[in-house]
Amino acid sequence: MNIQIFGTSKCFDTKKAQRWFQERRIKFQYVDLAKYGMSGGEFDSVLRAVGGIDRLVNWEARSPDVELLRYLSDPRQKEDRVYENQRLIRTPVVRSGKQATAGYCPEVWSGWK
Repeated sequence: MNIQIFGTSKCFDTKKAQRWFQERRIKFQYVDLAKYGMSGGEFDSVLRAVGGIDRLVNWEARSPDVELLRYLSDPRQKEDRVYENQRLIRTPVVRSGKQATAGYCPEVWSGWK
């Protein structure tokens, strides 16, 4: 199993996800979204796995960019804006192959093999 955790160093849910995998002795690769971000292919793969842009965006973030996303009707425009500003993504994004989750979801991770 090849696990990637995308998150930020200040996100408590990202730290909880790292701890969850460490406690189970599952190796993972941590990628800091603030420094490195996701590549285009990774972003598209995660987008398909989580079920669309609306499930990937952190709607609770206090940002004018999130408010703008609420009023955009075209999903492609939303995807482009989120890809350009990846701080709008709900973290952690945990990916294993073609499966991915956005947010803290240990009930889903425990079923991955």
